[in-house]
Amino acid sequence: MIGKLLPFLKDAMAGGARACAPISGHARARRFLMIAALLLPSVGAVQPAFAVCQLVAEAPYSAPGPGEARIWRAALQAGEVQIRYIGHSTFELETPGGVRIATDYNDSIRPLLPPTVATMNGAHSTHYSVNPSPDIEHLLYGWNPEGGPMDHDLTVEDVRIRNIQTNIRGWDGESRRLGNSIFIFEVADLCIAHLGHLHHRLTQDDLTRLGQIDIVFAAIDNSSSLRLESMIDVLKSIGPAMVIPMHFHFAGALQSFVGRAAEEGYAIVRAPGPALVTSRAALPVKPTVYVMMPGGA
Repeated sequence: MIGKLLPFLKDAMAGGARACAPISGHARARRFLMIAALLLPSVGAVQPAFAVCQLVAEAPYSAPGPGEARIWRAALQAGEVQIRYIGHSTFELETPGGVRIATDYNDSIRPLLPPTVATMNGAHSTHYSVNPSPDIEHLLYGWNPEGGPMDHDLTVEDVRIRNIQTNIRGWDGESRRLGNSIFIFEVADLCIAHLGHLHHRLTQDDLTRLGQIDIVFAAIDNSSSLRLESMIDVLKSIGPAMVIPMHFHFAGALQSFVGRAAEEGYAIVRAPGPALVTSRAALPVKPTVYVMMPGGA
């Protein structure tokens, strides 16, 4: 077989050497693939050379086929974290160690692949799941279904996850004690807080327990959670470098929040897509509202 190919190979190699004639990248790639296809045994279908790169690039959000290994890690460096906005109040965080966390995990808006950790809140059904994937290793309730406190403080590989409980209002207007949790994720030298379905301003004790927060996910609907002015006050009291809005499904909510935040001196940045890779070194100097559109599922 190799003997029959030698004339072809000689001619193919010469094509790139004759008088150093320029050859396009596409032509060179086609020539290489033709040679590779002839050299490989003709048993079964041969995948093109670029398929492996395509698989790796798409792997974090592609379900594995039969017999395939699940590959979900993003190409993160030490000190980086990826934030992907799935929708509503659900974000997917990915750590350098490959831990994936879904916030306010629910049954209608969720990442394509089961996360390593899922946090949930008890406001209503778009913030928790009654049918969570059995592949989730750590399922963290932000409230105690049987009443009373529900405290979390655990480390999963390279991320520490803890919570601070707050109260919420039911649809009947009655207060539900400890029905919500602010989840804090300490990863890659960053402190990231998901405020959940926050219904009241934070106390000094809450702020002390929060510590210095770098990035906040804030519900800015101006309706079923905090009103706009109250949320602005909460963000001022926390003082993060970056605020990422969420829960802006009511008409005009996002525009109202962005306008009010600009009045308070925040820079407004529109994200080019639903995912962001960031680090401590990349945090903005000026407090910034970073607007991400849903679409990471």
